[in-house]
Amino acid sequence: EENGHQNKKLKRDVDEQDGEDQNKKSPKRKIVLLMAYSGKGYHGMQRNVGSSQFKTIEDDLVSALVQSGCIPENHGEDMKKMSFQRCARTDKGVSAAGQIVSLKVRLIDDILEKINNHLPSHIRILGLKRVTGGFNSKNKCDARTYSYMLPTFAFAHKDCAVQEEVYRVDRETLAKVNRLLGCYKGTHNFHNFTSQKGPRDPSAKRYIMEIECGEPFVRENMEFAVIRVKGQSFMMHQIRKMIGLVIAVVRGYAAESILERSWGEEKVDVPKAPGLGLVLERVHFEKYNRRFGNDGLHEPLEWAEEEEKIALFKEQYIYPTIINTEREEKSMANWLNTLSIHDFNSSAVGMQTDNKNSKGSSDLEGSDGCADDSD
Repeated sequence: EENGHQNKKLKRDVDEQDGEDQNKKSPKRKIVLLMAYSGKGYHGMQRNVGSSQFKTIEDDLVSALVQSGCIPENHGEDMKKMSFQRCARTDKGVSAAGQIVSLKVRLIDDILEKINNHLPSHIRILGLKRVTGGFNSKNKCDARTYSYMLPTFAFAHKDCAVQEEVYRVDRETLAKVNRLLGCYKGTHNFHNFTSQKGPRDPSAKRYIMEIECGEPFVRENMEFAVIRVKGQSFMMHQIRKMIGLVIAVVRGYAAESILERSWGEEKVDVPKAPGLGLVLERVHFEKYNRRFGNDGLHEPLEWAEEEEKIALFKEQYIYPTIINTEREEKSMANWLNTLSIHDFNSSAVGMQTDNKNSKGSSDLEGSDGCADDSD
């Protein structure tokens, strides 16, 4: 009995020694992971620890990190222990082609392959880079680029009866869309493009660097276009409301002057386009790259070598999901039918009621596709 006890103790000591040796071989290091995912079926990016009711992208990611041996199980339960930070939260159903998360992991052999082996095919880790010990993917990010893919029949005038699959946007309409989108460039007070921010809240001012609707293209007999927007940061629902208001103007529900009015102090009823087409395209770290990208120890956070993999992932998972969901569930078509009930000259009182209603909506179960720093 004593020998048996000694043998068990010896085995435990050997196992512990093996574990310690493995940890010495694979010390914890601060890294960033380049992620791509199709968000359909998920309640956003951010994990809700203790809530299994709403599955998130991070639930699957953390599980894969534990199973692959990159992090201990208790780090999965308390994400602060691995200094985890995502660059941008994405809302329910929203996808990403260039999400970045920072965390401390054990740098095991074949780390990307091992993590991906424990992830579903619609979530992929496409790249990894070492970063400075104090790096925080959210705080070090200078700008974010999002895209919004939508069927072009969204730009058809409300008085025109259109067949969704036959509609093709004309050059004049596309030029008008881009002229209106261009009004957003620069710094504006976007308090009307989010909830729970007043007109005098300094954080409602946001800087938009680029925004443009690209050339239309046909998929599955339906014409689509992609709007790209780059800004320093975005508030909850901001991009969807920016696009929603432009659609309302182009379709003839609101006057062009509403854009200028929406940046003033009065409350304006700004419609929120569906979340389906929103994709986090890439995040930018210009300041970090200038300081550390060429210091001989760290690589710049640029992903030129991964561009092909990113493009392939979008073609395989993100675009088909947006196209098929639009065809089956008609999210844009159904939303367009709600534009007529908006009062684009509504008072602050009317809008307070609208905010109360939207507060309880399922959109807030994640945060927003563009809520990279929302409260």
